[in-house]
Amino acid sequence: MAKQKFVGEFEINASKAMLFPYLSTASGLSQWFADDVNIDSFNKTLIFILDGEERVARIESLKNNQYVKFEFVNEDDGDDQDFMEFRLEINELTQSVFIKVTEYTETDDLDESHQIWENLLSNLKEIIGA
Repeated sequence: MAKQKFVGEFEINASKAMLFPYLSTASGLSQWFADDVNIDSFNKTLIFILDGEERVARIESLKNNQYVKFEFVNEDDGDDQDFMEFRLEINELTQSVFIKVTEYTETDDLDESHQIWENLLSNLKEIIGA
């Protein structure tokens, strides 16, 4: 199945400095995003455990308190568009912080992807009290 690009922006009432560790570290991601996230120091990768399945990713790029991009390592397919990016943005007028999520998904229904991310980020908001 061909992957579709999903981009969603979600407002969150917290500072970039407070949010960034939840988006960029194994311990932060395991609290709201995945069932567990482990670090493979030898291969310099993160192992995301989602619904009993492992997905291996490496941090492709990172700028502290700005963005992090994970590129998933797929041995079985040659699809180079398999990444997930979290970008923290500030609305200049309201000074509100937004998390911009970009990923390639196998779902045909981008509204469903939006709902999934809405639920995941609701979990994050609960954890940080936003």
